[in-house]
Amino acid sequence: MLTGKQRSYLRSLANSIEPIFQIGKGGINDNMIKQFNEALEARELIKVAVLKNAMVDTKEVCHEVASLVGAEVVQVIGNKFVLYKESKENKVIELP
Repeated sequence: MLTGKQRSYLRSLANSIEPIFQIGKGGINDNMIKQFNEALEARELIKVAVLKNAMVDTKEVCHEVASLVGAEVVQVIGNKFVLYKESKENKVIELP
C-alpha cells in the first residue's frame, strides 16, 4: 500500500511519460495482462489510455487491471490511469 507522499512522488514521475498501452472496445485479455506484467517489471511505472470507443469505465478497468497484475493504482485522471509495481530485478524508482 502506497502512502500519500509516495503516491504524490509517483504522480510527479508519471507526469512526463506517455501512455504505452491503449484499452479499446475489446477490453482486457490474457495477452494484454502478460504485456502489462512485462512492462511493469521493466519500468515499474506505466500509463495507460482508455479509448473513447471502450465500453468500460476508466476507474473500473484500472482497478481490474491492478488486481490482475498485482500493481498499485497511482492515479486515474480522465481516460488515463497510472500503475506502479516494484520490480524484482530492475529496481529503478526509489520511493520516499
